[in-house]
Amino acid sequence: MIAAFLAFAWRSAVEPIEPPAASGFDRSLIRHGAELAALGDCSACHTAREGRVFAGGRPIGTPFGTIYSTNITPDPSTGIGRWSQVAFTRAMREGVDRNGRHLYPAFPYDHFTLISDADIKALYAYLMTRQPIQAPAHANELPFPLNVRPLLAGWKLLFFREGRYRADSGHDSTWNRGAYLAAGLAHCGACHTPRNRLGAEKDNRLFGGGDSENWHAYAINTESQSPVPWDASALQFYLRNGWHALHGVARGPMAPVVENLAGVPETDLVAIAAYVVSVMGNPTPARLQRAAGLTATASRNTAGSSPQSALANDVGATIYAAACASCHESGQPLPFGGINLALSIDVSGEEPTNLIHVVLDGLPATGEVQIPIMPGFASTLSDRQLLALLTYLRARFAGKPLWNDVGKSIGDAR
Repeated sequence: MIAAFLAFAWRSAVEPIEPPAASGFDRSLIRHGAELAALGDCSACHTAREGRVFAGGRPIGTPFGTIYSTNITPDPSTGIGRWSQVAFTRAMREGVDRNGRHLYPAFPYDHFTLISDADIKALYAYLMTRQPIQAPAHANELPFPLNVRPLLAGWKLLFFREGRYRADSGHDSTWNRGAYLAAGLAHCGACHTPRNRLGAEKDNRLFGGGDSENWHAYAINTESQSPVPWDASALQFYLRNGWHALHGVARGPMAPVVENLAGVPETDLVAIAAYVVSVMGNPTPARLQRAAGLTATASRNTAGSSPQSALANDVGATIYAAACASCHESGQPLPFGGINLALSIDVSGEEPTNLIHVVLDGLPATGEVQIPIMPGFASTLSDRQLLALLTYLRARFAGKPLWNDVGKSIGDAR
């Protein structure tokens, strides 16, 4: 039995090549590859903090241990400089590296398998024309037996389905382009879909909300709890700018996503937005009516009642009045003022994780991008005070009871 499994799991190495000259790649193909790399958010995972772009070494936390991203520059000894396009395609399509080793699904080949031959060729051209950087791989930190790579063949047998994207004839070309990008290269489901105990996405919960790097990726299907339902134009604006006045600000793992999307064609953002909003479905009349009321309130950027008049939580109300109201009820719209918290998915959503991070760490400025900023209160608020504030915000602005295990979530964020 063991011998049969090892035979099934075995993959041969692909012969190394001499690193190809950058001049041998077509310039238009390289430009297209750059756009694709931005859509795939490749630099976010394959660049360590304070590290060089695409040189790898970024720790990626998983429930099973820490996996370190690899060097995907064309360095011949530590990167992919000796990888042929055949080897690169196999990694993208099958999750197997040039040496025949199975790759951990932290590298989302379960999405990349959908990418077309033409787009893989363009990605290869772009990466092979980057500056070679010598950066040896960092050993993953996984316990036995998870550090035994051949066992990944069993995971693939259970959960991985190789195959290209097939257009849905029931939808137009824009929708299909969006589906191709969201399901494939952009791998939206890798964060926004919940996973089972073995780390595979739950097929029956596509876009039902998931977790990434101790942040929560909210549900973006019919389970969405956004106070104002998303429409395609709002989502397109958010993906381009990283914020929207009726939905808030992209932070956590979503922040580098929108930074990368700044360089992609508008038509691709239109397509992604059209597809994702279609997955969210049509909101009910009652939800639309409530959203209309919230939107009208937001135009004045006030929450209606004063902090002291809200539900009984004097400590939380006092903290809000002292630390939050001056921005969130200033009358200044995003990106210059704070969002009306009745519109915030962080307050009304299914998990408190992101709200806790934002209160503790704030929203720091990001380069020259015009995006909302906010100070953090990690050194100002005790855990008890933060809990009081969260209780107040949840009751007043969402009209919902406090989430479960908020104390644990605060400790995790600390």
